[in-house]
Amino acid sequence: MIDLIPAIDIINGECVRLTKGDYSQKKVYNANPVAIAQEFASMGFKRLHMVDLDGAKSKHVVNADVLRAVSQATSLSIDFGGGIKTQEDMDKVFDNGAKMATVGSISYTDPQTFEAWIKRYGADRIILGADVRDKNIAINGWIDNTNCDVFGFIDHYRKKGISKVLCTDIAKDGALGGTSIELYKQLMERFPDLYLIASGGVSAADDILSLDQAGIPAVVFGKAYYEGLIDINKIRHLLYGIG
Repeated sequence: MIDLIPAIDIINGECVRLTKGDYSQKKVYNANPVAIAQEFASMGFKRLHMVDLDGAKSKHVVNADVLRAVSQATSLSIDFGGGIKTQEDMDKVFDNGAKMATVGSISYTDPQTFEAWIKRYGADRIILGADVRDKNIAINGWIDNTNCDVFGFIDHYRKKGISKVLCTDIAKDGALGGTSIELYKQLMERFPDLYLIASGGVSAADDILSLDQAGIPAVVFGKAYYEGLIDINKIRHLLYGIG
């Protein structure tokens, strides 16, 4: 069964969502991310995906204090991404309570450093962030495009030991128009043992159920929940017979 992972995106210390990665299309959902995280924990979730959107844009971790506050206030296993470019950034992420780091841009711009982190921390503690626009990798908070094909990108790091990949289709993210299920199916056909986390576009329970039926291991959801479009208890009942 598919793993359900709630998401909290942070700008200026607040819980927000963008539309298609556009910082000008920002909506604040709660000024207190800790309260949102506690809400997820009270619902029985064990995992949390946190994104430092300030960090992604400024190219260094900015909201480590929010990470620390959430980690101290809950027992959620947090994976944290956004702006992780240096060893100092990695230290901030792990020192402030993250169990895993989601790393995207540096894996493209400086693979030597990224591969050193895989060896230092272990592949289980690192999630490869594969943010795509037209199936090519995009970096630096989705601002900069590359000509790097997502399939080749993932293949390279699978050979380096990476087993967890969070793949976001930027055109879908925050748009509430459905997920890139065909892309995820193609990735699973190519990499059947990959722990693929689908991200972007969840708009209804059917989107999650379709991903589950397609054999996608995990899904991140955010905006659809904040907008009241999905009933998590209903989804968990349909998937797991609980809730």
